[in-house]
Amino acid sequence: MIELSTVVRVVEGLHTRPAAQMAKLAKGFKSSIHLVRQGNPADAKSSVKLMLLGVKEGEEVLLRADGSDEQDALARLVQYLQDPRAGLEEGALIAPATHAAAQDCGADDADDADEAIADNCFCGVAGSRGTALAPAYVYLPQPLVASRQVIDAAEVPAELDRFRRTLADFVQPAGGGVPNGAASEQDRAILQALIDLAQDEEYVGAIIRGIEGRGDAAAVTLRVGQVLADSFNAMADDYMRARAEDIRGVTRHLAARLLGQSLPDLRGIHAPCVLVAADLSAWEFAQVPIRHVRGLVCTGGSATSHVAIMARTHGVPAVLGVPLGAPQLKAADTLVVDGTRGRVIVNPDTAQQRHAERRMAAEREARAALDRYRDLHPRTRDGREIEVVANLGGLDEIPLAQAAGAMGVGLFRTELLFMQRRSLPTEDEQAEVYQRLAEAFHPRPVIIRTLDIGGDKPVAGIDFPKEENPFLGWRGVRMCLDRPEVFKPQLRALLRAASVGNVRVMIPMISDVDEVRRVRALVDECSAELTAAGVAHARFELGIMVETPAAVLQADALAAEVGFFSIGTNDLTQYVMATDRANAQIASLYRTEHPAVMRAIALTCEAARAAGIWVGLCGEAAANLDLIPRFVDMGVTELSMSPASILAAKKRVTEL
Repeated sequence: MIELSTVVRVVEGLHTRPAAQMAKLAKGFKSSIHLVRQGNPADAKSSVKLMLLGVKEGEEVLLRADGSDEQDALARLVQYLQDPRAGLEEGALIAPATHAAAQDCGADDADDADEAIADNCFCGVAGSRGTALAPAYVYLPQPLVASRQVIDAAEVPAELDRFRRTLADFVQPAGGGVPNGAASEQDRAILQALIDLAQDEEYVGAIIRGIEGRGDAAAVTLRVGQVLADSFNAMADDYMRARAEDIRGVTRHLAARLLGQSLPDLRGIHAPCVLVAADLSAWEFAQVPIRHVRGLVCTGGSATSHVAIMARTHGVPAVLGVPLGAPQLKAADTLVVDGTRGRVIVNPDTAQQRHAERRMAAEREARAALDRYRDLHPRTRDGREIEVVANLGGLDEIPLAQAAGAMGVGLFRTELLFMQRRSLPTEDEQAEVYQRLAEAFHPRPVIIRTLDIGGDKPVAGIDFPKEENPFLGWRGVRMCLDRPEVFKPQLRALLRAASVGNVRVMIPMISDVDEVRRVRALVDECSAELTAAGVAHARFELGIMVETPAAVLQADALAAEVGFFSIGTNDLTQYVMATDRANAQIASLYRTEHPAVMRAIALTCEAARAAGIWVGLCGEAAANLDLIPRFVDMGVTELSMSPASILAAKKRVTEL
């Protein structure tokens, strides 16, 4: 057995997503692993037990491992605990709105002062900034009650089977899975954490033991969920108390299915409204047609709840923890939501409505300052046009990109199509996805990256060897060239989608010219197979991602083989600086603006210019407003980023 102390750098500590991710990592090792906080140990393979420890950011903890791979286990888990971004998807760390107004109902002007003292004005927690005025849509499902508590001993096997089937239906995409309303990667990350929570041994094990003790499945599920939720509610940390909402949401859905009852269908919202609820889970919020929700009001929850995080992601004004009872909620016809100050006005009078309308007009005016760039094709002052395009991970992100004014797609990550399944996607399934993507943006270009996975991103159907450093191992094009039975169906699907006319394809992790030539040979082979089968297809422009120092140093030779370069600044920075981007101890070295990285980008652009091919940039640095002028000066003509950054980037280009 070995032990190791470390300071936790995970932002906000081990809440739902980081705890779930840590438990997944721990389960990958044979050793028994425990995390000890203030003398209290917890099984590191249980996300619930990890959360109940209440580990906060900045605390020192002890990791203990015992088994054949104990050394590897501790090294990997310590690395995880020292990563400030652990458990967070891109863009997930959004600062909550200020709480000051929620505490004192302070006012900025005379109108606000009148509003604060009005009998119909209630103060809660500012969860998501902005103002909304709309009819109330009240979501108050009836409390779930199990009519029986005890079952006969002979019923236990069937009751266990019924619970396991219900759980399987909830966690598997065919029966439940992540709701279609999860429109962003962050939404999906939150909901996947809830699915993991529903399968946690601490939660499921307690329910199974209760059923084995002759408890009705629904009654036991409700009881276990309540006990766990109460445990989180009793914790001192606000962020951890907010996790009680996750437990209640999962429990509510499982218990309703076991009772044969249907919760109110929030997918039926078909008109603009303020969604009002006493207790709303992230799972429920993800099923709401977000385009109809003007605001959100909850009597429970906090600015650190997953519902608040999702509301901020989608720009929905939200106030949580509002002191309103069920009768008051049911009597609400119209609501004003001030998500910036943490106020809710129930059934506003004419003056209050006018005040809200003025605030909304001012907010629209502020947004309009950027919105006017939405349909603009930005040019520098000397006439150079720069394409500002989107990084996407799935088809459900297309509306966000289009609404943001994306001029196409600079990076479509195909790995999610592979990772969210229990088997490899077929050629037909892939072709349909790629074609829908191309059609959505036609005639603007879409660049689809071929499969970029390795030991750090396991996929069902591909066995990866255990590697000391998967980022330097069998990943990207290296794996694909070794597994043509995986790679060729993707290439054939891409050729079929290219018939739309705007598909470009880029290959990740290129280190050698021969790799490009081997890919071209496979593309030719796949094209010949489709021709022989009489399947419509077209050739696509082939490019590569420049993300290894080897690709930079032979950029002139590679430029002669491809139609474009796309610089992946995330990995390029990591590899040029020999810096693990997840290691907080050396985070100061992980800087794209470092002279060495900027020189690598300049060398790539020089080689591309000499060969007459274009250069794009698709790492996080593409949205850096301070670096955009330098990239454009180097010769970059395409910037690809998350949709939320597009308007500001377009504006920056026009200022150059």
